[in-house]
Amino acid sequence: MTAQTETPETVTTVYKVSGMSCGHCEGSVSAEISELPGVGAVKAVASTGEVTVVSATPLEEAAVRAAVDEAGFELVGRA
Repeated sequence: MTAQTETPETVTTVYKVSGMSCGHCEGSVSAEISELPGVGAVKAVASTGEVTVVSATPLEEAAVRAAVDEAGFELVGRA
């Protein structure tokens, strides 16, 4: 099941990330993903392991995976 919604202006995608356990983890993941081109907003929630990304266009999963890896966590896939 893919949690992705599109409007004429944005795409919202929810990813599952393993290893987040606190607010610092949420901030690290959010900061790395925010640097990807086209990303407008990121909300990471450690308690659920979900990261919601709003972007101008659909993101390449490899780019999101690399950003999450850079933050020190593992992208499991889309929620």
